[in-house]
Amino acid sequence: MVFIMLATTGWTAVHRPEKEAQLRVAALGAWAKARVDGRPVPPADAPARTVARFFAGLDGAQRARLADGYPLVVGNLDGAPAAVRYRANLQGLEQARQVEEARSHDVTLTPADRSTATRRSHRFASLTEPGRQILAFDPTGNGRVAEVFGDLTGAERVSVIVPGVDTDVLTFERTQRRLTSPVGMAESLYEAQRAAAPDSRTAVIAWAGYTAPTGIGVDAATGRMAVDGAVLLKSLTAALPGNASVALFCHSYGSVVCGVAAHELPRRVTDVVVAGSPGMRAENVAGLHTSARVWATRDEGDWIADVPHLEVGGLGHGADPVSPAFGARLMSSARAKSHTGYFAPGTDSMDNFAKIGTGAFASVVCATGNDACRRGISGTEQD
Repeated sequence: MVFIMLATTGWTAVHRPEKEAQLRVAALGAWAKARVDGRPVPPADAPARTVARFFAGLDGAQRARLADGYPLVVGNLDGAPAAVRYRANLQGLEQARQVEEARSHDVTLTPADRSTATRRSHRFASLTEPGRQILAFDPTGNGRVAEVFGDLTGAERVSVIVPGVDTDVLTFERTQRRLTSPVGMAESLYEAQRAAAPDSRTAVIAWAGYTAPTGIGVDAATGRMAVDGAVLLKSLTAALPGNASVALFCHSYGSVVCGVAAHELPRRVTDVVVAGSPGMRAENVAGLHTSARVWATRDEGDWIADVPHLEVGGLGHGADPVSPAFGARLMSSARAKSHTGYFAPGTDSMDNFAKIGTGAFASVVCATGNDACRRGISGTEQD
């Protein structure tokens, strides 16, 4: 019945009309012709290792010129140094802000479009505030963005927040209901990690780097957007600097993205944590074909439990990750409230996320009240 409703009520994703200047398209065209002292730059879709080798051969001035001259490309180049991407994205955000500012006063647009342009202009301005580290930014459509908390280059452990539906540049951060936004989730996790392990070198990424479904509709009930998101998630994790281990914290539809990506994630991804998951498009952990530990949690009051955990004709995301048969490590989420409370301070879920993100597996609180979720992990009391 749920799937019939989704397919027939018209609750499908609605995307903002693409009327603003195609900044990213223009930037890609310019980048294709770019040269550094006569040498061509790598293609915008080059593998991260190719991009990394290219930037390793540049001096500081050359890197800065590319960041300032082609910000909407360099800011999204997996393999480019983080500091270069931060610099580029400040420039790209300012370019996009100016476009939206102009649109907000364009009388040929509808009042709704002018209002949206005003909101986007304010959001882009907010993202350029001092101290912010924007790892990726693309204003196209509903937009994509990622932000780093902590020292990404020096981190020994990196946590990535993979959010669910209704995630775009406007919902990337919120003043009201802060912990329902990727920025709020990432800030909360980073603060919890620093409190749990002050001497640990960690970084957290708020990743709204894929096009997420809008609303609880057909797009949210299928894997189409998750497939596209999985490609981008794989690229992100493979391109992170250094040798840091990576933990993914996948909320709601974000767990579908993580499930689809699982079999191609690099081995540095040691943990995949899903909270409030509608399914991972696999029947069990073995079906994910990953070497990473898979953890799952769901609050008792989370409405996602009422979504049928099956896949029929492309609708649905398969087995329930918190069912014993799925085989995930089940951890407690006590005191989390409903579907959006997993990242709230003081909840078992947040405490457990921080422990996994800092490698303190021996103190993770299992959902079963025993040590079942910790068994077999090197360094725990049960090993």
